[in-house]
Amino acid sequence: MAKTPASDESPEQQWRKAFEATPERDVPFTTLSGTPVEPLYTEADLPQDSAEQIGLPGQYPFTRGVYPSMYRGRLWTMRQFAGFGSAEETNERFHYLLDHGQTGLSTAFDMPSLMGHDSDSPLSLGEVGREGVAVDTVEDMTTLYKGIDLGEVSVSMTINGPAAIMLAYYVVAAERKGVPPQQLAGTIQADILKEYIAQKEWCFPIDPAMRIMGDMIEWCSQQMPRWHPVSISGYHIREAGSTAAQELAFTLKDGLTYVEQAVERGLDVDDFAPRLSFFFNAQIDFFEEIAKYRAARRIWARELKETFGAKNPKSWLMRFHTQTAGVSLTAQQPLNNVVRTAIEALAGVLGGTQSLHTNSYDEALALPTEDAVRLALRTQQIIADETGVASTIDPLGGSYFVEALTDKIEAEAYEYFNKIDELGGMVAAVKANYPQREIADASYELQQEIDSGRRVVVGVNAYTEGDEEQTPLHRSDPAMERGQVDRLNAVRAGRDSAAAESSLVKLREAAAQEGANLMPLLIDCTRTDASEGEIVQALQDVFGKYTESPVF
Repeated sequence: MAKTPASDESPEQQWRKAFEATPERDVPFTTLSGTPVEPLYTEADLPQDSAEQIGLPGQYPFTRGVYPSMYRGRLWTMRQFAGFGSAEETNERFHYLLDHGQTGLSTAFDMPSLMGHDSDSPLSLGEVGREGVAVDTVEDMTTLYKGIDLGEVSVSMTINGPAAIMLAYYVVAAERKGVPPQQLAGTIQADILKEYIAQKEWCFPIDPAMRIMGDMIEWCSQQMPRWHPVSISGYHIREAGSTAAQELAFTLKDGLTYVEQAVERGLDVDDFAPRLSFFFNAQIDFFEEIAKYRAARRIWARELKETFGAKNPKSWLMRFHTQTAGVSLTAQQPLNNVVRTAIEALAGVLGGTQSLHTNSYDEALALPTEDAVRLALRTQQIIADETGVASTIDPLGGSYFVEALTDKIEAEAYEYFNKIDELGGMVAAVKANYPQREIADASYELQQEIDSGRRVVVGVNAYTEGDEEQTPLHRSDPAMERGQVDRLNAVRAGRDSAAAESSLVKLREAAAQEGANLMPLLIDCTRTDASEGEIVQALQDVFGKYTESPVF
């Protein structure tokens, strides 16, 4: 038998020759963010200090995870975002989720609550309880968590502009159940810079909004040791159309700005940094998302340690919540969303998330039905208990592709950091509409790819047969809004009006004093049953309102 002649070419050269002799498919080989993807990654794509950069789980720079045991020790917290209609209806959904294995509660508020309007405001008409739960007073907050042990269950609240008011409601609602602030565990989003960048739900101009958020961080660092007073959110930045690198850069720069503000107030970074948390999107580009989470941990650890001089290793840890991408859900062929959500959730798990929300397949059409919510929760449970991915820590660590992509996204984030610093910092950049313009451009470019068919979205611009699927939808009760307004009026009628007005007057006076922390005043207003709209109006009397300049 003739022997194959020895070749002077290396195995990689031989592969390259064979690869180039084979025609490639005519599709764009890029990530969702547009980063070119090479056909093969090898050890040569890793930096010389790759072993140090990758490290070990639970060790600086935490590329491989923030805890030594990760899911071998404890699974991620399984949260399902819930909130619709009245506090009573949402409370029923909370109990349903807890009964079906959920381990933490995540609360969605309706648009009036997010914007600081009471349910009887003319601006609230038609929106009460539509996209989340209506909460006007501490009475609603008490009803929302009726029958739930707030000293045991971790609660997350997604609200930003009036976050300090909702936190005051939560503290007083727990107080009335005999649970002190020191025992409360959970997170309130409160990421106000993200609102001006992406989600557009605000109550006040940027500077006083930053002050209120700083007041809340300072107060929580002293009164609520188990509470995360801000969840620095890239989720909505990504939902607005950003790339993965933009989500990473703008989110981290927001967080670093909050750290700067707290340090300028005289707080020791190690007194509050361990309670900062993050909230990221899990988009459909599987490996890019995993690389994003790994880069995020590494950047945060480096900046807190080297830039801010944090001494406590817990200050270096980036703990984050993940939610699968709402914008990846399609109204066409909605059952395809089950697959999308499962893949995105798996990316969050392989990326080392601390808690996870899986979207329901019908959310592009309406609020999710109970069946859809249960299936979304079962998706997490199947990943946790059937796939084996939680058996070993960071199973993708050391992958040439993942590590190279992590380095690439990290470098892109620092390029954005430099541009923002040139503009005078994140607050100045937001006022100049810099991140807003970058996101708008990225969103437009991605939509152009989809519209042209260069980027395939199954069931939307390809494989479109089957659009006749009928999906059962959640229907809102049209009488709910009237009932919520009646409950608000009943609270006003039954309270001590003089005490409520007195508390609002004191809040205005404190707001006019530059150094006064407003959290104790907000709690006082809550105890007198002042409504959210009344409290927001009192602060707007001093701070004014915000009007966005248009971005083209």
